[in-house]
Amino acid sequence: MSTIRQQDFIDSIEDALQYISFYHPLDFVQALEKAYNKEQSKAAKDAIAQILINSRMSAEGKRPLCQDTGIITCFVKVGMDVNWDKTDLTVQQMVDEGTRRAYLNPDNPLRASIVADPAGTRKNTKDNTPSVVHIDLVAGDKVEVMVAAKGGGSENKSKMVMLNPSDDVAEWVEKTLPTMGAGWCPPGMLGIGIGGTAEKAAVMAKESLMDPVDIHELIERGAETTEEKLRLEIFERANKLGIGAQGL
Repeated sequence: MSTIRQQDFIDSIEDALQYISFYHPLDFVQALEKAYNKEQSKAAKDAIAQILINSRMSAEGKRPLCQDTGIITCFVKVGMDVNWDKTDLTVQQMVDEGTRRAYLNPDNPLRASIVADPAGTRKNTKDNTPSVVHIDLVAGDKVEVMVAAKGGGSENKSKMVMLNPSDDVAEWVEKTLPTMGAGWCPPGMLGIGIGGTAEKAAVMAKESLMDPVDIHELIERGAETTEEKLRLEIFERANKLGIGAQGL
């Protein structure tokens, strides 16, 4: 049985949130470079170039990639054999404390976007808490944490639909994308959850965004499963719509 120190967990959340505020994942940058090389529209190509330049400037200057520094979404997998050195804080409270410290870091303060009493006074909490935490108890003696700072522009474009068994998922995606405008700042990634209950599908969609960006590798080797075939079909349909970077 391993022991996880509460302070280490909180520090890790803080460090991770500061890190992702100014570093794009490498797989995203590489995918964007491939998109840049394939883009035919000059305006869209220029927009991708600006994103890549901004990415480099943020990494070098350690400043936020975007003025919208996101709603914190955290997936925590806790091993059943894990022991915590302190139990005065819940996992939610520990994530919130790490979030609070990250967003109030004087060396790189991040914009707080969360409000309390969202149906009433909508007063900003000033530290971007509470975060959204999904906890899963799994086998083992380790704790795995995946964090994302989900921008409001893309989060507010989330869609949910109840389809009949005979309906076509790829067709629905193709019809839906043009209705979303440019507020989600394309080029982007589509996270799609299929099956289960409504809330389960939504969580699966969000968690899928944590997967590696490997669509170009999938295109090269070809689909082997039903899911991979659907991914390629959606990718092809989405790109045929002609919605370029930043909607250009």
